[in-house]
Parts: sequence; C-alpha cells; structure tokens
Amino acid sequence: MRAILVGTLLTTSFLFSVSGASFSADSKRGGAIFANQGCTNCHSVSGQGGKTAPDLGRRLDRNYTPAGIASLMWNHAPAMWSAISKQGMAMPKLTETDAADLLAFFYAARFFERPGEAQRGKALFASRHCADCHALAAGASSVGPPVPQWKGLADPTVLVTQMFDHAAQMNKAMRDRNISWPQLSAQDLTDLLVYLQNLPQTRGTTLEFEIPSDQGGEELFRSKGCAACHSDARAFENLISDSTLTDVAAAMWNHAPLMVRSAETAPPAISVPEMRQILSYIWARQFFSPRGDAARGKRLFESKKCETCHANPSSGAPALTGATGTYSAAKMIEVLWEHGPAMLDKMRQQNIAWPHLSPVDMTSLIAYLNSR
Repeated sequence: MRAILVGTLLTTSFLFSVSGASFSADSKRGGAIFANQGCTNCHSVSGQGGKTAPDLGRRLDRNYTPAGIASLMWNHAPAMWSAISKQGMAMPKLTETDAADLLAFFYAARFFERPGEAQRGKALFASRHCADCHALAAGASSVGPPVPQWKGLADPTVLVTQMFDHAAQMNKAMRDRNISWPQLSAQDLTDLLVYLQNLPQTRGTTLEFEIPSDQGGEELFRSKGCAACHSDARAFENLISDSTLTDVAAAMWNHAPLMVRSAETAPPAISVPEMRQILSYIWARQFFSPRGDAARGKRLFESKKCETCHANPSSGAPALTGATGTYSAAKMIEVLWEHGPAMLDKMRQQNIAWPHLSPVDMTSLIAYLNSR
C-alpha cells in the first residue's frame, strides 16, 4: 500500500487477502471508476465534482470504515438509483475489485480519518504532560526537543515511530518526574497533531501521508519480535477490528511501555519505513474483513425479511451460503449494485420496505453470511 498526501490528493495502492482470496485495490483506479461511472455528476471530493450530493472528501461526523461506507451506500441506494434514472444515466456496475478500488479512493482522500480539533489538542498537550518536557517555541529550554523540531508533525505514522523509538528515554524521564505514561486514543492523536500543526512556527507544515506496500510487513513483524507475543488470542486480528491507520498507530504508542523491560532497555529499533510496513501489514489484515456478531446478523437477516427471497428456492434469489463466496464490505457493495435494483423492484411488489442497515448491522450480516 502506498499513499502520499500533499494538500488533499494522494495515491494509494493495496494488495489485500480476504479469507484466502487475494485481490488488489488501487485508489487511482478507484478515482477513475468514481468519475467514469458518473458518480461525480452528483458527488464531489474535496470540492471537485457535482454539488447535489454530499462531498465525500469532507470529514464530518460519519462512520469511517469500509463497512460503514457499505451501509451508507446500501441505505442511500434507492435514492441514488432514482437520481440516476432521472438523469438518463446507465446504472453503474461494480465488481468486488471495483468496490475495493473505490474504498481505497475514499481512503486516499482521508475519508476514514476522523477530523481533529485544535482546542482539544491544546488541552491534551497540557493534561498529558507533553508540555512538561517539550517547549512550543524553537530555542526555548526543554527536556526533549521543542515542537518545531519534530519531524513527524505532517504524518502520524512518523510521529509515532519517533515516539516509539524514544520510548525508553521518555519512560525514564516520566518516571523521574512521577508522570504516568499517557494513553492516547486515535482521536487524541489526531487532535494533538491538528493543534501542533497550527502553531505560529509550524503553520507552514506541508502535510504528507505515506504508506508503502505491506509486502515485507509480516517478516518485519516476526523479526522485531512482535509475533512472539501477538499470536493466538493476542493476535492483532483479535485485538483490532474496523480500525483506521491512526487507531493502530495510537495503539502502538500505548503499547510501548509494555516493551520497555527497564528504564535502560529500549524496544526493538524500528525505522520509519519499517514502521510503515508493520502498520500496513497489521491494518490491512482487518481493513476488508470486519469482525461482526454472526448471531446478531442472523436476527437481522430474519427481521429485515431477507429470508423471504434468499431462503425460498422458488424466488430465484441465491441462498447466500458459503458456496456463493466470501463476504466483505467490498463484496456487499458489489452485490448492492449488481442485484440491488432488481431486489428493490421485487421488494416493492411484495410490499417489503428497503432495509436500512447501521455499520454494526453491516458487519454482523457479513459475519453471518460468512458463517452459513
């Protein structure tokens, strides 16, 4: 996976494996699909495109996961199909790989990252004792380097790598001052970055977001000793689910003290490129395979009347068992666009309301469909 953000545009490519079925996802292709399928007639991304539907590059209060996007598309589908029909456009056709490309495109626009708030970041910088060691102005005396000297302000991955790399000495400095290691959520990390990026001496920071291919990430994960602890019940796929990259970065920061056996012992040295690969490997394992509640999914399948067709051989609808393939957020988007209009017509004939699904509903249904 590779992504570079300067302003609002970046390119991203992924190679994912979903339950043994590998496929690639590329934001460049996703951007082309977004334009070629006519999505820009209504939607824009960061101001570029149509104005009659929401700007998909604006990071407002929404769900930031592929399953969340799948649920939003599912709920909005009848209105989208109606708008497409009124404009005389051809109905878009999306394969699972096309859907994955679109998700990569949305990710490239940082759609999945939560917006930050400088005021919260300022309060966190004080309350988490960052200000005890780091001055806000260059040249001011401080225990650690002043903020304007931080090289990672443009990229949370770089910042976490630097913090992780200096965990031992930071831990010692905090212990000397009787300060506990500050725990940071992904929102905390985002808020801190927004605050620190907008100080008078850092306001000109050019934002960059770079993630290389996760190829080699598994080898690094093992060679750095991560796999020795994170296996079986403590494997990352059991600890994180539907997480953004910033979620994972914050979790690694919180984990740093556990790897420091004493004040003089540092965690294994990890360079920025290595951290990117490790994070990519960890994050990509769960990006398209959310963990849901299969029992809840079964109840939803019944209550939303999916059984009316999908458990009735005479209806002509597929049974949706394991024989029909592995389900993911990308797969659900493919199914929606390939079969959705016909499903809507049949549901109207039978006076069945189009089911609305929350992000949790979507992950639960995916889990249930994969268990059948």
